[in-house]
Amino acid sequence: MKTTIEILGRHVLVEWSNAADRKMKSLVEPLLVEMELYFSCLIRKAVRFGNDAQAASFAEAAPKLKIGFRPVMTRACSISDFEGAPPLADFPIVKPEAYVPKRITIDFRNGQWTGDFFLKK
Repeated sequence: MKTTIEILGRHVLVEWSNAADRKMKSLVEPLLVEMELYFSCLIRKAVRFGNDAQAASFAEAAPKLKIGFRPVMTRACSISDFEGAPPLADFPIVKPEAYVPKRITIDFRNGQWTGDFFLKK
């Protein structure tokens, strides 16, 4: 399945597998999916699902699927100072629309949601 949504004025292609579509149809509440772009000493990207999705807003891609985008940064670059995951803060990008991903893929395999997003088509 696929559709196009708009986040911060940019078009994002959303693609999900048949397995993901079947699982979404069985959900009571829509699945929240967040594309997290993490700025720190390095740049990392992650797709977060359900309660782990912390974006400020979500765009509806399907009746049971909502997609959000959240740029974040660590409060400090010394990862070794933290036990576990470092504390995050929303990243106040001047033009966040320039960083909105172009495409996201979602699947449901072995009882787990998986996803990836791409900054280029």
